[in-house]
Amino acid sequence: MWCVSASLDQAIDTRTIDRLWAVVPAGGAGTRLWPLSRAGAPKFLLDLTGTGRSLLQQTVDRLTPLVGDRVVVVTGQRHRDQVTAQLPASLVHRLLAEPSARDSMAAIGLAAAILEHEDPDAVLGSFAADHVITDETAFAACLAEAVEVAVTGRIVTLGIEPTFPSTAFGYIEEGERLPGHATARAVASFVEKPPVEVAREYLATGRYRWNGGMFVAPVTLLLDELSRELPELARGLRAIAADPASLESIWPGLTKIAIDHAVAEPASRRGLVATVPGNFGWDDIGDFAALGELIGTDAVKVLGDRDLVLTHGATGLIAPRDRLVAVAGLTDVVVIDTADAVLVTDRAHAQQVKQIVAALKERGRDDLV
Repeated sequence: MWCVSASLDQAIDTRTIDRLWAVVPAGGAGTRLWPLSRAGAPKFLLDLTGTGRSLLQQTVDRLTPLVGDRVVVVTGQRHRDQVTAQLPASLVHRLLAEPSARDSMAAIGLAAAILEHEDPDAVLGSFAADHVITDETAFAACLAEAVEVAVTGRIVTLGIEPTFPSTAFGYIEEGERLPGHATARAVASFVEKPPVEVAREYLATGRYRWNGGMFVAPVTLLLDELSRELPELARGLRAIAADPASLESIWPGLTKIAIDHAVAEPASRRGLVATVPGNFGWDDIGDFAALGELIGTDAVKVLGDRDLVLTHGATGLIAPRDRLVAVAGLTDVVVIDTADAVLVTDRAHAQQVKQIVAALKERGRDDLV
């Protein structure tokens, strides 16, 4: 059927993958990556890995060999033009722009409702626009199995192999193996972000995976499960799909909720959710510590022009703009230079950057966030 190999063609089963549509929610401001990522230029629009491609473009590049033009990007109206400029012309006509942010269930559900209206047999896979995956062949194999499981009538989540006891992610507890599938298991439970002591216990059992928020499901099943839990939300999304002109009037009244809480967790309690282990190298670049790990192994990692960085006895991540940045004698430093703001912190406090953004908002400095 399929196998992990050096070829993407060998890693997928076209009999099932042909039903798959990739939905790419492109939202969020990435506040822990301020001042690089801001509301007007969020991280999914940025080249944070030095490849010359934004995270959104890398996501689309990864998906199109698997699904062709069956890609739907969902973004906010504020970013419509920027997203359009980064997409291939063949995908622009399927771009969906939300009037306002209503969290992941509304964004993914809108795409699901539109696809259901066009093709009730479609299978939807949701993949965030700001994640990095390093092993595309392993990703393709994992996705192929997820689609095979989904068409049997399940919602499937790709369970990320945990590499350390993270407190920044939710966890998926694996249950029994699913007969007839290579690696898929039932989901025993979804667990919220745990304290580090609990996270260590999870990793020791070998039964837990990070929840990266990647879901695969038949569109009608996804919407029917949403209808069971939040009927007004499901009804509103299907109404928009039937009459796109109703978007502006219906959208503001839709429930703001994440897909995990709206559908995945309730469905898992009824035995309808499965997980396929994803050992394909994944990172959501949640903060500057993660970004530093991603872009290199040098003692001093530079995002940008290395000629603008001078260090002595220092380690860390430096992002210069158009002037020299010099750092001496500091360990695990983070220095981010932009046109109107400079951030200086260290790896241990990278998660606290969001508090800086919150403080700027309290001061009314929306021009900086």
